[in-house]
Amino acid sequence: MAHLTKAELEAGLAAILQSPKNEGRVEMIVRRPGSGVRDVLETAELSLDEGLMGDSWKTRMYSDPDTQINIMNSRAIALVAGERDRWPLAGDQLFLDMDLSTANLPPGSQLAVGSAVIEITAIPHDGCSKFASRFGVEATRFVNSPLGKDMHLRGLNARVVKPGTIRTGDIVRKL
Repeated sequence: MAHLTKAELEAGLAAILQSPKNEGRVEMIVRRPGSGVRDVLETAELSLDEGLMGDSWKTRMYSDPDTQINIMNSRAIALVAGERDRWPLAGDQLFLDMDLSTANLPPGSQLAVGSAVIEITAIPHDGCSKFASRFGVEATRFVNSPLGKDMHLRGLNARVVKPGTIRTGDIVRKL
C-alpha cells in the first residue's frame, strides 16, 4: 500500500475530529504474544498484573505498569493504515472510536470498557521508526505534530484499574 501524503492526512483530520467524546466503541482488540506477532481477538481479559492476558507487555524491556495498554483512535489508524487488516501493524492493543485528545482524556481519566476499567496515564505514546516504516514518514510527522500529540493521534497509554472482560463492539464510557 502506498503511504499517504501530508495533504491526504490533513484532509482526513475532519473525520477524526468527529470522534465521540463520552461514549465510544471498541473497534478492534489485538494481542501481541511475541515480537512481530499479532492476534486479532473478539474477546479478551484485562488483568491488574498482566494487562491484556496473553500479551507480551510484561516481558518487554520497558514494561512500566503505566504502559500496560496501548490505545489508538480507530479513525486515526483507519486513515494512516488504510485497510482494516493493517491496523494491528501499529502495535496497539485497543482501537477505540473515541476522542483521545488531552482535553477529553487527560491523565487520570478512567474508561469503562466491558466489565473492566482502565486509567489513562501520562507516559507519551509517540510514533517511532517502526510506525514510519509501516505507515510512512508523513504519517509519523502527522501523529507527532503538535496537533497530533494534543489529539493523541498515535495513541495513548493506560493501566488496568479494574480487571474484566472486553469485547469488540463494547461501548467505552468515560467515567
